[in-house]
Amino acid sequence: MPIDRKQTWNAAYWILAALALVWAQELFRGAMQIEPVPYSEFEHALAEGRISEVTITERSITGRLKSPDGRKTTLVANRVEPDLAARLEKYNVPYTRVVESTLLRDLLSWVVPALVFFGLWFFVIRRMADRSGGLGGFMSIGKSRAKVYVETDTGVTFADVAGVDEARQELEEVVDFLKHPKEYGRLGAHIPRGVLLVGPPGTGKTLLAKAVAGEAGVPFFSISGSEFVEMFVGVGAARVRDLFEQARAKAPAIIFIDELDALGRARGAFGGYGGHDEKEQTLNQLLAEMDGFDTSAGLIILAATNRPEILDPALLRAGRFDRQVLVDRPDKRGRTDILRVHVRKVALDPAVKLDDVAALTPGFSGADLANLVNEAAIAATRRKAERVAMADFTAAVERIVAGLERRNRLLGERERRIVAYHEMGHALVALALPGSDPVHKVSIIPRGIGALGYTIQRPSEDRYLLTRDALECKLAVLLAGRAAELVVFEQTSTGAADDLAKATDLAREMVMRHGMEPALGPVTFEPPRSLLLDAPADWVQPRPPVAEQTQQRIDDAIRALLSSALERAGHVLRTNRTVLEQGASDLLQHETLDEGALQQLQAQLKQA
Repeated sequence: MPIDRKQTWNAAYWILAALALVWAQELFRGAMQIEPVPYSEFEHALAEGRISEVTITERSITGRLKSPDGRKTTLVANRVEPDLAARLEKYNVPYTRVVESTLLRDLLSWVVPALVFFGLWFFVIRRMADRSGGLGGFMSIGKSRAKVYVETDTGVTFADVAGVDEARQELEEVVDFLKHPKEYGRLGAHIPRGVLLVGPPGTGKTLLAKAVAGEAGVPFFSISGSEFVEMFVGVGAARVRDLFEQARAKAPAIIFIDELDALGRARGAFGGYGGHDEKEQTLNQLLAEMDGFDTSAGLIILAATNRPEILDPALLRAGRFDRQVLVDRPDKRGRTDILRVHVRKVALDPAVKLDDVAALTPGFSGADLANLVNEAAIAATRRKAERVAMADFTAAVERIVAGLERRNRLLGERERRIVAYHEMGHALVALALPGSDPVHKVSIIPRGIGALGYTIQRPSEDRYLLTRDALECKLAVLLAGRAAELVVFEQTSTGAADDLAKATDLAREMVMRHGMEPALGPVTFEPPRSLLLDAPADWVQPRPPVAEQTQQRIDDAIRALLSSALERAGHVLRTNRTVLEQGASDLLQHETLDEGALQQLQAQLKQA
């Protein structure tokens, strides 16, 4: 925790001043106090009649002398118990009572507890202030936690960004704005106020923002949207003001707000589920600041979110976030470029083709690909290899997609046969049906939590549109494992539970969302996608009204699609029963069949 030396010295000054005051008071009291005499002397003076008046206190006795004795006008002695004085008087020796000083004890009795209390109070307040404001003092609770980076600190340029060419081009123009504002202002154009990066998690939105700062060479203020909102009312708005004040002082600069949806959620989205709370005050302050700053100063706001549908419309209007840049999952070419960036520091085998690795990873984001390269390097290190080979990438893909191998899970002989025929059913139907994705690998080695085997298909190209025929082939492949169990064992097992769930969801999407059932017509029965993904748990999205007869026809259509797909897969397997038996035997023997062995099975299917 950072220490504020100025506040520490101020506290020390106050403590020293209090101790000095006590010391001065004690000196003054000592200077005004008369030196006491032995009690025996006081008794003798009293017996001789030299004292005219006596004053008694709790600890001392004071006698006024009838005539001054030198400079003394009074005699002061510490009191002694009368019985003890009478006894001592018999021995004719001087005696006195000494009163012990309790100054140190009195000081410690109230100074030490006060110091302990002050220290605990100071520690607690400092911890609260550090969590809330982040700049070390309780009064700095409204300060911004933004971390300031300059060009050398980000360490990221556009050379480190790949697979998102369109987004990169948009942000390269923003960098050019910052470097040459007069050139763009020549025809009256002005720099965009804000750029919103939208895309799924792990696609490189934060990396792009850092690359913009690294290329432009301007201060980079980075803060998460969740850091604005605290338990103290008004703190978020104060932090927004402080952040913009810091950025204006260092303009031209870039403000990057990560996870904007934590701050910019639509106001009054649920009516009775919230009102004008701290988040809304913070959002209002952000809207006011984005409207108020001068674009000629070279201040640009970058923000990132993977949930743009829940943002307040006031944030997305022109004049605030002028540009919305989509940072989507990369296609095959983009994945190849991203892999090329991540393998720079990896000892790669020359035989590895990054195009083949990219073909194995459809749907992977940039972060997934970075993890893939790391897992492949770990696999190569584990087997004591000098370079990372294609087999390491394949093993990494299987580990990420299917989970960790569990060779210690021992299956009985009958269970191994059921799993072998089940997985071979998936593979043979995928090999036999036209338009299905090529099968890359089949295995009966258990992986992950519940997978007793797996079949990996590798798409030949990225697809963005699927026809009814392609979806029906996909349904047949999903149900082929269950069909193989029916063909061979004439009964089913629980191994097809996940396949059934996926097939049912796909058939329901075909009927209710895509309108692919001719008997029902081009009608969608699926409710619109929720615009508020963070709805409360008890908030149920209403479904469009559907007649009872129509609902029955929908259920019948879904059941017909699944039954047809199951029958289609069973027909393929019964027709090619010999190939199924051969493939299952090979799978039981080797546990894993690669692409070469599967191509031989496909050749037998064509001959049959």
